[in-house]
Amino acid sequence: MYFVARHILTDTHCHSLPELNMTALNCCSHVLLVTLVVLTAACGGQQPGERVATDLPHEESVTLDTTGAEVVTSAPLNSDATCTISEEPTLVIGDNEYDDNQWFSVIRGIARLSDESIVVADHSAAEVRIYDRQGRHLRSMGRSGEGPGEFRQPLGVWVTAGDTVWAGDFRPWRYNVFTAEGELVRQVNLKPVYLNSSRGGGVLDNGFTINARQNLGRKSDFSERLSFFVEVHDSNGNLTDGPFKMLGPRQGTIRGGPSTLRTSELFGSRPNIDALGSTIALVHGSKPEVVLLDQKLNVKMILRYDDPGQNVTDAHVRAWRDNRRERRGDAWDEYDDAAISPDRPVADMFPYISTVKIGRDGRIWVKRSNLPGEERGWLAFGADGGFVCHLAAMPSYVWEFGEDYVLLEPEEGTPTVRMHELKPPS
Repeated sequence: MYFVARHILTDTHCHSLPELNMTALNCCSHVLLVTLVVLTAACGGQQPGERVATDLPHEESVTLDTTGAEVVTSAPLNSDATCTISEEPTLVIGDNEYDDNQWFSVIRGIARLSDESIVVADHSAAEVRIYDRQGRHLRSMGRSGEGPGEFRQPLGVWVTAGDTVWAGDFRPWRYNVFTAEGELVRQVNLKPVYLNSSRGGGVLDNGFTINARQNLGRKSDFSERLSFFVEVHDSNGNLTDGPFKMLGPRQGTIRGGPSTLRTSELFGSRPNIDALGSTIALVHGSKPEVVLLDQKLNVKMILRYDDPGQNVTDAHVRAWRDNRRERRGDAWDEYDDAAISPDRPVADMFPYISTVKIGRDGRIWVKRSNLPGEERGWLAFGADGGFVCHLAAMPSYVWEFGEDYVLLEPEEGTPTVRMHELKPPS
């Protein structure tokens, strides 16, 4: 997947896109229509074979004004600056099956308040819980239902200015807004309606929400790419800006036994989006770059770092297929046959980036895409764009980075909240 852009006004000193040489943009006094590729965040993503509605009302894209955008470049792969996390967690929540408030079905969001208490969204309980800094349950908000303050399927929590808690819910997609004391402020329903959950984004301090729709396409021969449209809604749910059009990897169907699997090309680049504070961060898997926008959708900074990339080889494909066989074991079915089919297209290059997260302290965290058999970890950049440190890969899903902590959920075993100390480079 790649950035595609069409010049609205040209400048002979600017590099043409899709090369998208960001170092030239600060000398380019023109507006670009940028078509980005973005795939979803971990909890909002579509799994292969999942049946979802296509709910896009339009396909016109807005323009991003890159005039005056600051470009910061770095070479993190030449640096040995390393951040680490504590070997043992400083806090664990959710490991007591005899206490309903200390046991989670499926965790759908974790965040921290300014007093260091922890907010957790639990799927089956259809509620948001708050725990103090020792992990003791303080209060719960919400319940199963359709009305204000109630949840069909909670998905994601964000803490904005003044410790206001925003909790996502679908279907259709909406937000319940609470105070830190557990009082319902309001429910925000998006207009136009999102039939499914947002496919990425977050909530800014001004109450504007960043949401993404998707269009799966209809062709089965991998001649079309998955499409995403990112939009901005105000604090009342009204559409204010967007959409940014985003193209996903090539998509089609592969037959496995009596069934067919709708899937994407193997190792296709998958961009990602995050929003927090007053910043929106966009990354594109096929480029070692982060594009930062402010809450008015102006491009304020572009982070670009050196990375030679990695070509996909036949050996990589074989390793991926062998790993899938090992992981699936006795659970193997016709969909697995389809997933490893030689008819499934394979990307030429591995993605550079899989995930971007904005830390609560303003740092930008980029997770490098893994190679078969190689976990490549995270890169951290300061609010000024400068490289800060490497962070080794963890067998956990990262929900939130803070200045001196990280909130994790283990990938295996009982769903628990784990907070570890985050240590700067020595």
